[in-house]
Amino acid sequence: MQKTPLLVFDLDDTLYDELDYVMSGFLAVANFLEETRELSSKKTFKEMKEILEKQGRGLVFDTLLKNHHLYSKKLVKECLSVYRHHIPQIKIYPDANRLFKRYKDRSLFIVTDGHKIVQDNKIEALHLKEKMEHCYLTNRYGNKNAKPSPYCFILICKRKNVSPRDIVYIADNPYKDFVGLKTLGFQTIRILRGRYRDVKLGKEHEADRTITTLDEL
Repeated sequence: MQKTPLLVFDLDDTLYDELDYVMSGFLAVANFLEETRELSSKKTFKEMKEILEKQGRGLVFDTLLKNHHLYSKKLVKECLSVYRHHIPQIKIYPDANRLFKRYKDRSLFIVTDGHKIVQDNKIEALHLKEKMEHCYLTNRYGNKNAKPSPYCFILICKRKNVSPRDIVYIADNPYKDFVGLKTLGFQTIRILRGRYRDVKLGKEHEADRTITTLDEL
C-alpha cells in the first residue's frame, strides 16, 4: 500500500482562477475584432464582461456580434478559435505555489476536463508540466471518459501500481468531480472557491472533506 497518498488535482478554480482565463480570452477576441472589424477593443472587452455578468457563459460572442450587426456563424467560430488558441495571461494561485514547494518531492498529477488545446495552453502558461509527473486531459480520451468517469484516475492507479484508496483528488466542482470516484474508494477533497463555491448537493456528490485553501491540505 502507498505510504503517502498520491495527490491529483483539478485545474480550473483549483490551481488558478478560471475567470482570469476567461478575461484573457475576451481580450484576445477584442483585439482580433479591432484588427479585423475596426471595433474598439477597449469597448468590446467591457461589453463582453457585461454580457457574461448578465447572461453567463455560452453565447457571449453571439450576443456581442449581434449587438454590432456583425453576427454570422463563421465569425462566431473565428472568435471562438481566437479564444481557444490564444496564449493565456494567467497566474497560479499563491497557495498552489506554496503547495508545490511543500510537495516538490512528491508525484503529483492533474486530471482536467475541457477542450484539449485550451487546457494544454493553460498548463503551459502556468508552467505546470515541470511540477507534475503527468497531466491528464480527459478530452484526449474521448467525451465518454470525461469526469465523472474515473477513466483517467484508473490510468493513474495502473501507472503507479496503487489502489484507489491511495489517491486523493482535490477539486472544486461537486456536479462531476467526486461522484464517479467515491464509490470506487478514491479519497476526495473539495476546495470551496470559484463559481461552484456556494453550490450544495446531495451526499453522493460531495467530497469526503472540504477546505477553503490549499494551505489546509
